[in-house]
Amino acid sequence: MDTPWGDVAVRDAHAHLFSRNFFRILASQKPGLPAENPEQTLVEQLAWDLPPEDTTELAGRWVEELDKHGVEQIALMASLPGDEQSAADAVRAFPQRIHGYFMLNPLAPDVVTKARQAIDKLALKGICLFPAMHRFSVQSEALYPIYELAAERKIVVFVHMGVLTVGIRKKLGLASRFDMSFSNPIDLHRVALEHPSVNFQIPHFGAGYFREVLMLGDLAPNVYLDTSSSNSWLKYLSPRLSLSDVFRQTLEVYGPQRLLFGSDSSFFPRGWNAAVIAAQIKILEELQVSAEDARAILGGNLRRLLS
Repeated sequence: MDTPWGDVAVRDAHAHLFSRNFFRILASQKPGLPAENPEQTLVEQLAWDLPPEDTTELAGRWVEELDKHGVEQIALMASLPGDEQSAADAVRAFPQRIHGYFMLNPLAPDVVTKARQAIDKLALKGICLFPAMHRFSVQSEALYPIYELAAERKIVVFVHMGVLTVGIRKKLGLASRFDMSFSNPIDLHRVALEHPSVNFQIPHFGAGYFREVLMLGDLAPNVYLDTSSSNSWLKYLSPRLSLSDVFRQTLEVYGPQRLLFGSDSSFFPRGWNAAVIAAQIKILEELQVSAEDARAILGGNLRRLLS
């Protein structure tokens, strides 16, 4: 991608794979839909494109988006438990362009077996945990086998902390009985220290827990932040900070080697959300970030984590 620092290999550390199976699973949570092709009804309500049945076609559409915007690679998350195969299909079709992550509910039965299969058989590289969504503490000893597996396989553990709103659920009128009492990044402190070889990725600068995520990063060198989304959580801060202020403070605490660019792209026809990187490149330029550091943030750090 052409940037103020020249041609940069951009790698997106946070995007969602909304497959046909994703919508099929989602439809099972919404009563009253037609028995035949309920996922079609859902996407019509959203005014989105219906994903193709074959996930490799959807992956191809993502790669077309990457080519269009000059993006080297993308980490696509299977965004509901049970959709791991979709992410694996996308990776298998384009292994040089797509990395697969999968969402895991650690309270589900046989969770370690499922995680091991997703990593070993499906070649997925990131475990995604949503404590508020599935109502668990990251400090629970039930998760320690997951962290140990991640350490053995050198897998990234993505942990959504802070405010959690799932726009697609809101638009479809689906219940989101989340519990933010499990959302404080400080909860990850002991976990990160006890598993120093596991790299943890927290999205959206902590999504409202900015001070806490800075403290966590200062104390735990294996925690990374991603820059994804519109970062609308800024409205909760008092005094109010700009996104530029957030980048400046994050760079002071985490340094450029633990910051991952992410777009939070998810659906078509919008495709890859280029407005996110445009705004963030402008901020990095205003902060006079060096070419070396910009290259790390925009893609080099993700490449190192997933290599």
